[in-house]
Amino acid sequence: MLTQIKGLHHTTSMAADAQENNTFFTKLLGLRRVKKTVNFDAPDVYHLYYGDEVGTPGSVMTYFPFPHIVKGHRGTGEVSETAFAVPEGSLEFWRERLAAAGVEGLKDVEQFGEKRLRFLGPDGDGFALVEVQGDTRAPFSGGPVPADKGIHGFRGVTMRLRDGAATAELLEFMGYEKVAVEGVLTRFSIRNGNGADSVDLEVLPDVGRAREGAGSVHHVAFAVEDRAAQLEVRKALIDAGVHVTPVIDRDYFWAIYFRTPGGILFEIATNEPGFDRDEDIAHLGEALKIPEQHAHLRGRIEQLLAPIAD
Repeated sequence: MLTQIKGLHHTTSMAADAQENNTFFTKLLGLRRVKKTVNFDAPDVYHLYYGDEVGTPGSVMTYFPFPHIVKGHRGTGEVSETAFAVPEGSLEFWRERLAAAGVEGLKDVEQFGEKRLRFLGPDGDGFALVEVQGDTRAPFSGGPVPADKGIHGFRGVTMRLRDGAATAELLEFMGYEKVAVEGVLTRFSIRNGNGADSVDLEVLPDVGRAREGAGSVHHVAFAVEDRAAQLEVRKALIDAGVHVTPVIDRDYFWAIYFRTPGGILFEIATNEPGFDRDEDIAHLGEALKIPEQHAHLRGRIEQLLAPIAD
C-alpha cells in the first residue's frame, strides 16, 4: 500500500463558455482564480484554475472551456460529483445564495452522516457543498462570500461505476481505506490527509456509460508532496501492472496519468512548485500565462481567446 498520496490535488472539467465559468466560480462560489493559462495540447483554449488564496492542493477546481463543445451525458465511468467542504451551519446561507442565482438541481441530502447540498454547475456539472466539522483550511476571504461561510477546499469526489471492485482495489493500493458503506455508495478515505481526502464509489451496474462533453470531469488528480514521492508512486504503479505516462511538466506541478479499470483518468500531481512560481500571490490569476513551448504563439492565442471580464 502506498503512503505518499495525501488526498486530492485538483479536479479538471470541461465547460462551454469561459466567462460563464469564471463568473460561476469567482462571483457565486467565491473561489479565487489563481491561474489563467491555456491548454497545453490546445493552446487556443483557456485553462482556468480556481481555489483558495494560493491554490493549495486539495482546493483547486480547473476547467478547459471549449467553445461549441457538446454537452456531456451523465453515466458510469466518470466522476459524477465534486464535493466542497464548508463550515458547519452554513448550508442555509448557501441554499439561499444559490437559489437566488437560479442555480438548478438544489437538493438537501445526508451522506455518511454529513449534511450535503447538491447543485448543478452551468454545464450540468454535479457539485455538492458538505458541512465538515473542524476543517482548519482557510477559505478565500477576498471574494464575495464571507469567510465564515466560505469553501475550505474539496471534501472529495464521487465516482459512478458499473463495477467498483477493481477501482476499490486500486484505491486501497493507493493508500485509501474503506471506511463505510451506505446503499450503493462505498467511502474510501486517506488517514491524516490534506482534508480533500474522501472518494465515494457509486456502483450502478445497469446504468450506461457516460459521454464526455461540457460539464464532464476530464480527470481527477491526487496529491503527493514532491517529485521524489511521485517517482516512488509511479514505480509502484508500474510494478503493479498499471500503464503510467512519463512525468510531464505542467508548469505549476509535475504530473503522471493513468486510466483506471472503471475508465476514469487519474493523475498524480506534485504540490511543488505551486501557482506563485510566475506571479506574486497578490496578483495570482490576473495575467494570461502561456506555456514556454507556446510562447511564440502568444499574439495569435490572444487574438483567438475571448477576453474574460473579472
